[in-house]
Amino acid sequence: MHTLEDLNNGALAGAQAVRLVNLGLTEFPQALFALADTLEVLDLSGNQLSSLPEDLRRLHKLRILFCSNNPFTQLPTALGDCAQLEMVGFKACALTRVSERSLPAQLRWLILTDNQLAELPAALGQRPRLQKLMLSCNQLTTLPDLGNCKALELLRIASNRFQEIPATVLALPNLAWPAVAGNPLTANAEQTALAEAHHHAIRYDELEIGALLGEGASGHIHRATHTCSGQSMAIKVFKAAFTSDGTPQSELAAGLAAAGHPYLLAPLATVEGHPEGRLAVAMPLLPPDYINLAGPPSLASCTRDVYATDTRFTPTIAERLLGCIRGALKHLHARGILHGDLYAHNILWNPVTGEAVLSDFGAAMLSNTLPPADRALLQAIEWRAFAHLEAEIAARTSS
Repeated sequence: MHTLEDLNNGALAGAQAVRLVNLGLTEFPQALFALADTLEVLDLSGNQLSSLPEDLRRLHKLRILFCSNNPFTQLPTALGDCAQLEMVGFKACALTRVSERSLPAQLRWLILTDNQLAELPAALGQRPRLQKLMLSCNQLTTLPDLGNCKALELLRIASNRFQEIPATVLALPNLAWPAVAGNPLTANAEQTALAEAHHHAIRYDELEIGALLGEGASGHIHRATHTCSGQSMAIKVFKAAFTSDGTPQSELAAGLAAAGHPYLLAPLATVEGHPEGRLAVAMPLLPPDYINLAGPPSLASCTRDVYATDTRFTPTIAERLLGCIRGALKHLHARGILHGDLYAHNILWNPVTGEAVLSDFGAAMLSNTLPPADRALLQAIEWRAFAHLEAEIAARTSS
């Protein structure tokens, strides 16, 4: 992170990336223009900005801009004039309008999660480089025609107001990671699943909370022991009402419905009575020799996971790993569940045996109430994600 003092005294001269985060800024720092010949990544998240300068294009090398958690009500039109800008993040602002002039020609990754958008301009469908589009937790009922967005691979439209899945989504030729839960089209199924789970809930005061095991985008995970049964488990406590993929309620509904397969890290039960009123869920506790198969996508890789450079598989281990995940996916689809985030970074595996489990239901959805044709197309889309996983494993498998 940087400070205004760093910027104003010239300490950031020649910088390619500048992060002026949570500084209470109410105006765009004009001193940033002195970095026009080098600045490529700018993060202004967590401030009090509501506008950007009309001459933002002077930052002619700017490729990535984050302005999340600022009180913008409109996506600034100045963005559309930035010739190299390809990644735009305005999460959790107060956006009610996106103009076609706001969308850069080179747009590849757009994050507008957790705003108040009811519609999007047709021009969004005229951005052929668009690869990742995150629109969860808005008020959308329709999408513009995305038929020309043939590179689009990841789409998040969960927790909006869709009564049906837009045909433009189902026809995307390279879509592999959709998130659609939390809309009216899945509401009844989710409410039923959560109501059933309530009867088997664990009380928080029945748990002895232990060490922090990990932290993800949506919550903290602790080791825990059920004091009545002595059972060891993991407890995930959700951080907030919204995530990039949707809501914790949708995640819980799909995860609880998925239980019953050895290669799925599905919830055991909901946990009620958290002292801060937070949603929580009990999870199986994996042996310590299970590790993440890969890291999540980077700013550069966009939609593709990042593997450690020394990751290698023998043919036997690769076959075992993929067999576990293939079986888990078949189980989900048989129960009418779409995982939505079938990625290596959501797979935990034992490098010695190759045994693997699929985790993280943050983007999952219950699809049994959808038209059969839509459900079949969504499942085909998910198998496309599995094909990417197969290719990644094959590229790292010795002959």
